[in-house]
Amino acid sequence: MDDALRGKLLGLPLSRLWRPWITWQTRFVGATSTEYTPLPAHVAPEALAEDVTRHAIGDTRLLVVKDLAIDSPLLDEAANAHSGAFLQALLARGFVELEGMPLAWVAIDFDSLDGYLGRLSSSRRKNIRRKLRSRDDLQIDCIATGDPALADPLLQAELYALYLGVYAQSAVHFDQLDLLYFQHLLADSQGQGRMFLYRHQGQLIGWNLCYVHAGKLVDKYIGLAYPQSREHNLYAVSWMHNLDYALQHGLSHYVAGWTDSRIKAELGASFTSTRHALHARSPLLRAALRRLAPHLQGEPDGGG
Repeated sequence: MDDALRGKLLGLPLSRLWRPWITWQTRFVGATSTEYTPLPAHVAPEALAEDVTRHAIGDTRLLVVKDLAIDSPLLDEAANAHSGAFLQALLARGFVELEGMPLAWVAIDFDSLDGYLGRLSSSRRKNIRRKLRSRDDLQIDCIATGDPALADPLLQAELYALYLGVYAQSAVHFDQLDLLYFQHLLADSQGQGRMFLYRHQGQLIGWNLCYVHAGKLVDKYIGLAYPQSREHNLYAVSWMHNLDYALQHGLSHYVAGWTDSRIKAELGASFTSTRHALHARSPLLRAALRRLAPHLQGEPDGGG
């Protein structure tokens, strides 16, 4: 439920009497740190679904197995088959399939950024080129996670404040991560993290933490200062910078996350579907979910 709507409902008279009806104990199977739910390849899908059904449901009113890949171009045939079979095994056990959010990606199959832009429509190409003029006023640095430069407490606090700024203005909320979580990420020299820092006249106005994984550049977290990041078109600038990094380092794909699908489509992204599997303890709720599932889209705001 939307946070604003939930707040209004809970502020109504006598809300304490009916609050339990809109407050559900929910358990999730999945991971904040991965694009897809990590499935153990050595466990058969049927056995895994049985294990989830037997041990994860418990006394929770709603169980969500999140972010299951469906014919993903980012996975190999075996991983796609494993994920699909796991989903079918869950559905056979009474779970309801729900559309997840679209995952944005770009194949690095071009020779230059000009070649990439040349594939877009004239209007989109012109718009991106206009925004890219902002690069001339920016200092862009790339620092590997684990570098002592990222251990500076003042920089860490600044990075976290920009993350919270993005979280506060976002229409789609995932877990709100704490400062300690980011400190662990920044200190991890084995994780192949790449912190891109964007400064204007010495002031940090944005950052983007990506990871080199399985031959791909995976975009994970972002922090932006408002209104400075908009004034300098940082979304488009960072998108093109990430594509250039992937190209220069021989990577096969840029994986750009779930949110803002309209903007990412304008920037040239392709999308692959994900699915959630939901189990409701109440038979009435299960029936309602089955009826409503086709009408529930993965990204309510359409990515704007």
